[in-house]
Amino acid sequence: MRRKLVVGNWKMNGSLASNASLLAGIAEGLNGTGADSAVCAPAPYLAQCQAALQGSKLAWGAQDVSAQAGGAYTGEVSAAMLGDFACRFVIVGHSERRAYHAESSELVAKKAVAALDAGLTPIVCVGETLAEREAEQTFVVVRNQLGAVLALVGERLNKIVVAYEPVWAIGTGKTATPEMAQEVHARLRAQMAEHNAIVAGGVQILYGGSMKPENARELMAQPDIDGGLIGGAALKAADFLAIIHAGSSN
Repeated sequence: MRRKLVVGNWKMNGSLASNASLLAGIAEGLNGTGADSAVCAPAPYLAQCQAALQGSKLAWGAQDVSAQAGGAYTGEVSAAMLGDFACRFVIVGHSERRAYHAESSELVAKKAVAALDAGLTPIVCVGETLAEREAEQTFVVVRNQLGAVLALVGERLNKIVVAYEPVWAIGTGKTATPEMAQEVHARLRAQMAEHNAIVAGGVQILYGGSMKPENARELMAQPDIDGGLIGGAALKAADFLAIIHAGSSN
């Protein structure tokens, strides 16, 4: 049985004051039931997360990582640096990175490997745009995106988390129906089984398309939806906690 996992992606939001309140509210509301949970914060706030969350049930991580181990790469943050702040997770290949920074699937795969090499768990994002869905290219797109990562992670498939984020459902208020999301998740798991049938069944696949307290339970009831990668709802302690606790009945 795969445990549910709910990860908050703060994106480019936060301040020292608001973060302190949010982290305290989430940590206080965790009662040992529901999904495992984490927050992925902007890099400047990772030290704050480490200080506030040590000893709590809430893990933390980063929103991106360099594919390089170090050197003359101004503005980049290495996996080893994230390790210095006891990060457990790092998001790679988020649709916003792919769109706004022209990140290729091959670069995403290299970032996933860099994370694994440093002992971090990469949350590998895949997903299609509205145009790609309307052209019935969803399965081709996500297969190619995941395939690039599988080619490089090799036998470490059991060390990654996958997140399906239909781009057309991020921040738009639109959400894939549970059945639509499940179909893609099942295809992703089947693809991983082609790569390594022994461990594919244990890989967590999160849904990252506007999961909210109102739909979290129904989405996580699907057999291949193992939790959520949460955007806006992760910035409100009550909403984030409601999604985490929705994972307790599945």
